[in-house]
Amino acid sequence: MSLDNSSRSNGDVILRTSGLTKYFGTLAAVKNLNLELRKGEVFGFLGPNGAGKSTTVGMLLGLIAPTAGDIEIFGLKLEENRWPILRRIGAIIEEPAFYPYLSGWDNLEALGKAIGGVTDSKIKDVLERVNLLDRSKDRYQTYSMGMKQRLGIAAALVRDPELIILDEPTNGLDPAGTKEIRDLIPELAHENRAVFLCSHLLHEVELVCDRVAIIKKGTMIANAPVRELVTTGQVLQVRVTDADSLAASEVLKGLPWIRSVKSENGYLIVDAPKESGAPVNKALAEKNIFASEIVPHMASLEDIFLELTGGESHV
Repeated sequence: MSLDNSSRSNGDVILRTSGLTKYFGTLAAVKNLNLELRKGEVFGFLGPNGAGKSTTVGMLLGLIAPTAGDIEIFGLKLEENRWPILRRIGAIIEEPAFYPYLSGWDNLEALGKAIGGVTDSKIKDVLERVNLLDRSKDRYQTYSMGMKQRLGIAAALVRDPELIILDEPTNGLDPAGTKEIRDLIPELAHENRAVFLCSHLLHEVELVCDRVAIIKKGTMIANAPVRELVTTGQVLQVRVTDADSLAASEVLKGLPWIRSVKSENGYLIVDAPKESGAPVNKALAEKNIFASEIVPHMASLEDIFLELTGGESHV
């Protein structure tokens, strides 16, 4: 299953990869990857362990040289314009690194001096956005894992980037902190930026992302709007009497547009196309089988992910 969304205008494309490929010896970590990230959207980049996500992010940030293919960001070739491009990107990759004996504020101030043009008001603003201002004068070494992640996000925002790359931004956060970051991410994209998000929390990805790409063994296997991915099919829970269960199952299995039927917890679980409730009810009624309940259950992003990757871990 490979879905692509190419109907929108390309005028707002911030990031584009063409045939992006990386070999480590004979191992193909990333193969012929074609991505587009547009202004104003949150783009989820997903895949099982070893799929090539980290290698891809490394190439996007100029940390890993591609074997083949092109990376274009802000309309410029990354290979030829690395510094002009990277100064317009904010990124948090894995666990952020800061000076342990400096406070959160002083760490951002040091970063601001290295970048240039970062004011105290900007530092205050980004600390407020990640809900860390009240602990900004405490030493970094006293911060919890969640606080370190939030300071990392603040550091990614301090240069007011046009493209934000976030790798597991809610790592170590409690539920309240996770919700804060989940609410913040779409806000950032709507401020005329784009957000490239890697996360293993598929429920969170489904809530915040406009589009997702899924890769497996370095190859892209899906690329589509989230809503399109999770509504490609529909699972129906159908309840009939115990006496009719076997006959109902045979009727439904005989319909050419039904993908599968199985019994589970007193229901027939029917994998069918969208909006199949009425046709299923009609097919059963024509055989004098009357369902007491037909309940649609839309697939989640995690369901789709597991189906596409064969159940491989997405951590």
